[in-house]
Amino acid sequence: MRAWHVPDTDENRIRFRLTRIVDTVPNAEGIAQIERFKQWLRSKRYSESTINTYTEALKSFLVFYRKKTIAEITNEDVVIYNNEYILKNNLSSSYQNQIVNALKLFFRTILDSKIEIDKIHRPKRSKILPNVLSKEEIKAMLGVLTNRKHKTMLSLIYACGLRRSELLALTFESIQSDRKLLVIKQSKGKKDRIVPISDSIISMLRDYYKEYLPEKWLFEGQQKQTPYSDRSLEEVLKKVLD
Repeated sequence: MRAWHVPDTDENRIRFRLTRIVDTVPNAEGIAQIERFKQWLRSKRYSESTINTYTEALKSFLVFYRKKTIAEITNEDVVIYNNEYILKNNLSSSYQNQIVNALKLFFRTILDSKIEIDKIHRPKRSKILPNVLSKEEIKAMLGVLTNRKHKTMLSLIYACGLRRSELLALTFESIQSDRKLLVIKQSKGKKDRIVPISDSIISMLRDYYKEYLPEKWLFEGQQKQTPYSDRSLEEVLKKVLD
């Protein structure tokens, strides 16, 4: 690989001005509490994606305060973390909001705490108009695709306003062609929703089915009865957006 390899030790990290290993993980209490928090989230039926987001956010906060016990952490410490970590590292307000969500949930599970949950403030939302694509721009983007599966997937995303996870979870039962409806089960917040689909989309789905003959999921990967991967879909989106 045309590179030198050295042992990952504290001495070498100091030598090359890297963060020490001990400074990248919470203390023993923090590690235990993160695992406890993860179990609490699972018991509340949060999705694995949300659990990972919240526990990673909490880990970041507890790494910053690894020299404190959780019982000693105050609201002022949250303000210091925002200034000395989030703002100092130019992290986004959406990331800061994730931290707030994680901390509010976490400290509700902690009995011995100085934190006043209601006083944990959120970052002020920026008011930016969304970058909405015109029909012509969407047609031009989809026009670069020659693969029928890719074109059908992205057409559904744009025509029905689907999230990637919603698209990949679709099955044949999701499509009610006679009623021109798409039924999305257990969407964000574990809620079902229904969106209309046009005749052109229904026709596109029929042509797609004749060519690919999926067996379980509407969009399957290289192996039958396995859903198309989120990473592969991301690559398709990148190709179009580039």
